[in-house]
Amino acid sequence: MIETLADFPDNVLAFVCHGQVTKQDYESVLTPAVERVLQNHDKVRLYYETAPDFAGIDPSAIWEDTKVGLGHLARWENFAVVTDVEWIRHTIRLFSFLMPGEVRIFSTDEATQAREWIVQ
Repeated sequence: MIETLADFPDNVLAFVCHGQVTKQDYESVLTPAVERVLQNHDKVRLYYETAPDFAGIDPSAIWEDTKVGLGHLARWENFAVVTDVEWIRHTIRLFSFLMPGEVRIFSTDEATQAREWIVQ
């Protein structure tokens, strides 16, 4: 499940992932939120966190993530990824050179710093 987080500026998309993330989560939560924010901003920042109960991402959800990211490639500004899931950390490091803007990875203990960084 993807949950939208409140208390971020309107140019920051902020999400936390719980349990198993599915294609439906992207279609009903993340993608509509991206489209709404992009109507009002040329550049958008992303805060993406995995909760302690995060169980994984379905392959179809990974494809949706790729489509959303590439579909608006020039409009992403910065990315804060908060996770202790090693395969996510490694994947982000591996592909960060393809992402526009700066990408920073934070541990879950550093979530406060990640939130502060993404809004500055």
